[in-house]
Amino acid sequence: MNGEWLHRGRDGRLCVYLPSGDTVLCRAELGPGGPWEAPRKAGGDQKLHRGLSVGRGTDGYAHLVAWRPTSPGESGLVHSTHFRPHLAPLDWQPIGHPNKAGERTGTPAVAVDAQGRAHVFVRNGGGGISMRAQREKGGWDPWRDLKGKGVQEEPAAVTGESGRVELYAAVPGGILHWRQEKPGAQPVMGERTEVPVRPGTLRALATSAEHTTVFFTDDSGDLCAWRPGGKPVPLLTAAGPGPVSAVRCVIDGHDCTLLAQRAASGRLALAAYPTEQEPAGAWWAESGPRLPEDTEVSLTLDEDGRVVAAALAPSTGRLLVTRRKDEPGLALQAWQEV
Repeated sequence: MNGEWLHRGRDGRLCVYLPSGDTVLCRAELGPGGPWEAPRKAGGDQKLHRGLSVGRGTDGYAHLVAWRPTSPGESGLVHSTHFRPHLAPLDWQPIGHPNKAGERTGTPAVAVDAQGRAHVFVRNGGGGISMRAQREKGGWDPWRDLKGKGVQEEPAAVTGESGRVELYAAVPGGILHWRQEKPGAQPVMGERTEVPVRPGTLRALATSAEHTTVFFTDDSGDLCAWRPGGKPVPLLTAAGPGPVSAVRCVIDGHDCTLLAQRAASGRLALAAYPTEQEPAGAWWAESGPRLPEDTEVSLTLDEDGRVVAAALAPSTGRLLVTRRKDEPGLALQAWQEV
C-alpha cells in the first residue's frame, strides 16, 4: 500500500483499508476508541490488481486509487471516496490510463489539496510521471505529463500545510520533486537531489508551513530525510525494508516527527525527533509482538491527538492496533488484535 492506510475520519473514528485478493476491505471503529466493525468490501464488486494508494484530505475524507483489469493485457485506474467511516466508500469510478490504454505502468500515489481535490500521480509508459486531478465542481481534468525519466516504483505524494500538492519520485541516482506554485496549478518539476535511493522506500510528510520532508533508505541502509533547498541528512540505520510510516505529534510539549517500521527482529520499531531538526538524532525503540515479514505499519493521530499505530500482515489478515499511553514519553498501550 502506498500512503497511510490508517485513517481518522471527520467523526473521530479510525478506519483501515486492507487489500484482500482482488478487492479492498475497510474496517472502522463503531465509535471513537471503541470496538471495530467486521470487514466490508470497499468500492463495489470490481476486481482490482494488487496495490492500493490512499490519501486523506483536511476535510477528513479518504481517497482510494487502484488499478483494475479492463480487457486482456490492459488495465485502468479507478478512484473511490470514503466520506465517513460508518458509511460505505463510493463505488470505484474509472479515471483512465496515463497513456490512454495499456497495462499497469506503476504504483499510483494520491494527495488531496486544500479544496478537497484528489491528485493522482503514476509513472507513465515513457518512464516519467503523469497526473490527473479532480475538478472542484466535479469530474476530472485531462491527464497531464509532468515529465521526468527513469521513475522507479512508489512515488510519494504529499499535501503541504499551504494546501498545495507535492510529489517525490526516486530515479537512478537521485530523487525528483514536483510542486504546485499555486492552488489548482499543474505541479512543476523543481529541484533534484543526487543520492542513491532504494526503490519503494519513499514516504513524505508536511513538516512546517514552508516545507515537506521525504524519508527514504539509501544504498548503505541509512534512513535519510530530505527537504528541497537543503541536502539529504542521514537519521539512523533503517529498521527494516520498505518505507517508514511518519506522523507529526506533540511529545512532552515538543513538535516531533514519529517514524515507524517493522524491524529485522519482527517487532515494530519507533523513533522520534524534533521536527526538522534531524541533527538532534533519533533512536529506534521496539514494541509489541514479532510480526510476519510482509507486515505493513501505519500511523495517525486519534481525535485527542494521541498517536495510534496499526500493523497489518496481508498474508494472514491479522490486524493489530495500539495507542500512546496518557503519560510522558512515548510508551504504548498493549497491542490489541482487531
